[in-house]
This record gives sequence, C-alpha cells and structure tokens, in this order.
Amino acid sequence: MKVLAFNSSPSMNKGNTALILNPFLDGMKGAGAEVELFYTKKLKINPCQGCYNCWIKTPGVCSQKDDMQMLLPKLGEADVWVLATPLYVFGMNGPMKNLLDRIIPSAQPFFELRDGHCGHPARDGYKRGKVVLVSNCGFLEMDNFDALLVHIKALCKNMGREFADALLRPNGPSMKPMMEAGLILDDIFEAAREAGRQLVEDGEMSAKTLSIVSRELISPPEKAIHVINKYWRQQMNAAGVK
Repeated sequence: MKVLAFNSSPSMNKGNTALILNPFLDGMKGAGAEVELFYTKKLKINPCQGCYNCWIKTPGVCSQKDDMQMLLPKLGEADVWVLATPLYVFGMNGPMKNLLDRIIPSAQPFFELRDGHCGHPARDGYKRGKVVLVSNCGFLEMDNFDALLVHIKALCKNMGREFADALLRPNGPSMKPMMEAGLILDDIFEAAREAGRQLVEDGEMSAKTLSIVSRELISPPEKAIHVINKYWRQQMNAAGVK
C-alpha cells in the first residue's frame, strides 16, 4: 500500500496537527505501508490560474512549473491520500486548499454520472483510492469540523475516491501544555497509531478508535474555557500586552 501524506500546518512537525498525524503514519508504516510525507510549507505550489490549459492545450499537464510536477505522479500512484490540516476559519488552511486546487490536471474536463451525480473522469494513471482527513482545532466541540468534512467528502465524491474517515482533535492546542504539566495523553496517540494499523490491515478504522483520538481533554466546558483563557492571558502578559 502506497500512502501519500501532506501536513499543511505552518509549524510542520512541531505543530498540534503533527501530534495526531505522526503516530497515525507510524501505525501505517508498522503495518507494512509505504508512507511518504510532505510539508506544504517546504513546497513551491503556485495558485491555480484557472486557465484550463491542463484540460485543453496540454491535457494532464499544468503550464506552471513548480513542485506539482513532482507531486501529481505520486498522487496518481498512491492508494491512500492523508490530508492533514489545522482548522482555519472552519475549513482547511490556505496551503492545503492551494494544493488541492492544483490536482485539476488529474481529471478530464468531461462530465460523467456516478450514482446519479456529476463528476469528472480521472485520467489514466490515477488510482481511485482512499482519502483520510487529519485535523485539529482550538474549539472544544466536534461540530466545528462539519464544514471541513463536507468539503473533503465532496472532493472524494467528485474524484471517485473513498472517504476512509477522519482523525479529528478538538481542543488540540491544549495538548502540549497539558503534557508539560505532567498529564498523560498516551491513549490518544496510541489510538491514532492503532487507526493507522487498522486502515492498512483491515481496510477501515473503527469508530471506537477514532472516538478516543477525539476524546474530551478537560471537563466540564466551563473549566476548559477557564484554563484556556488563563493560558492566553499569561502569554499576553509575557508579551507585555495589558
């Protein structure tokens, strides 16, 4: 199984998104998958120009010369795409959206009906594999991911890929301070690792495992809000902001 993963956090391996993504990918590797990880911050990916040259003048080939020339063949060969993004304004962040905008050369311009819904047929050389979403946000509730989930599911539907599910971590920025304070969150990381193993060996991730990844960190919500606000006030004080 070939896995192609993208982490679009500007903090890359040191960010909160990586706290869940890394053990998930480790679980996939441990189960025998071939995993390749890219950080969008290190990639040169220009915005799509909407010129349709990749559909009309040079079918399957974008007129822009950047890192997408290297990535498109890898996307075509991968059995699983892992899209890892922090939640920005209730959606994926800009670098991840920029990356996905540039996969247009992988599709043909024509329409086809699949299960009564329009989509673009894929070009030869592009598998119809799976997509996994990994995301974290600062807010406490799971419904903050709803818009992002709708977007990713729509992408999968149009491309004829299977949405394999999501590893979602609400209140993600609280994890590092909690661990620094000595609290143990190993069950969350182990669940992320187990989800990776399950996807490779079983073809799916269990709802129970994913629920552990997303489990509540602090309860009740009023206590969580107090702790979070205290942290940000300390940061502002340290920066000299009154």
